[in-house]
Amino acid sequence: MPLVVLCGFPCSGKTRRAQELQKHLDESGRKVHIIGDCILELEKNAIYADSKKEKEIRGALRSAVERQLNKEDVVILDSLNYIKGYRYELFCLIKHTQTPHCLIHCLTAPETSSKWNQQRDQSEQYTQEIFDALVQRFEAPDSRNRWDSPLFTVHVDDELPFEQICNAIFHRKAPPPNQSTQTQPLSSTNFLHELDKVTQDVVTAILNAQKTSLPGDVIVVPGASEKIELPRILNMSELRRLRHQFISYTKLHPNENISQLANMFVQYLNKSIH
Repeated sequence: MPLVVLCGFPCSGKTRRAQELQKHLDESGRKVHIIGDCILELEKNAIYADSKKEKEIRGALRSAVERQLNKEDVVILDSLNYIKGYRYELFCLIKHTQTPHCLIHCLTAPETSSKWNQQRDQSEQYTQEIFDALVQRFEAPDSRNRWDSPLFTVHVDDELPFEQICNAIFHRKAPPPNQSTQTQPLSSTNFLHELDKVTQDVVTAILNAQKTSLPGDVIVVPGASEKIELPRILNMSELRRLRHQFISYTKLHPNENISQLANMFVQYLNKSIH
């Protein structure tokens, strides 16, 4: 049903708050799914030291949330969620699902979070360099933003405002879907076939061209007047993910001009890979 997003510095008490909320909701008969950094298959210091890996992990968390969102259960996302653009992506998910959401900001002083980090087992600690970098990059939520509202700011010694949180996620209307999230009828079976074929052809062309290309090269894609501006070598899994995202988006915005699909996909790739 609703989505509860935790955000805050590393080691700011987010997991404790997620567990407190889960216990409260369990006692009221609600089914709760906590999605957290436990899905990280790599050592977290290695992830947050590599922007590409970090982006992939954010995508994996978002996909896990999307799979669990439904009309019945509560989903709690227990992660840093420190980038406002990422919180906006989550907001778009709940608009599409037409379910309410709220944000809980665990507001803890950097010094306190750092102390808690150092008290963890060595294998669970952030290095001081990574910790400081994440604190510096943190984009604090602002309740004036739709994607950060309703916002509950919780200090270290505060009790969670369970009643207000439940009112926000159970008794508030979901944000209305807009044109970008409202499902529209697809034009035709032929459109879907062409969409699948054209995007696969573009991905294949890029993979083949990269065998003799270097970062900074421009790749010519058959069937498109637009060219791929290659900032780095793209692996197959990233291209597949971007292809899937483009197909999902285009299904919501069918284009009668099938001849433009290749150009549209190339433009999408150029915006996504920089």
